[in-house]
Amino acid sequence: MDLTVVAYVIYLIVSIGLTVWVARTLSRNGRVFIADVLQGNEKLADAVNHLLVVGFYLVNIGFVTLYLRSSETILEARGLFEELSVKLGVVLLVLGVMHLGNVWVLNKMRRRGIMERQQTPPVAPNAWTAPAGA
Repeated sequence: MDLTVVAYVIYLIVSIGLTVWVARTLSRNGRVFIADVLQGNEKLADAVNHLLVVGFYLVNIGFVTLYLRSSETILEARGLFEELSVKLGVVLLVLGVMHLGNVWVLNKMRRRGIMERQQTPPVAPNAWTAPAGA
């Protein structure tokens, strides 16, 4: 019996399930960073968060479907497990890289927002001083 179709079905179910889980985790926890960067603008934070999640889904599910094809016919259970382990391992690595990339971008955005807030004086200046030697 050809187990290739069984491998495809298992691969798609597990890969898409993992993608949804990682996306929800990023969405739930990344929103805090986005809200901080956007200085508490909740509506804008939700919109940016949603756009990031949609992009994450598109990239990862696109990769999963492109990586679906198998060059070999799977005839036994051992081959099924070997094919699934390779395919799911690659998907997990891609999800991990995407997750780290999202965290890195969110952290850079947050740090930039903190730096911008620290450079803004708490009150408007009320006087001007000429540079020394002028």
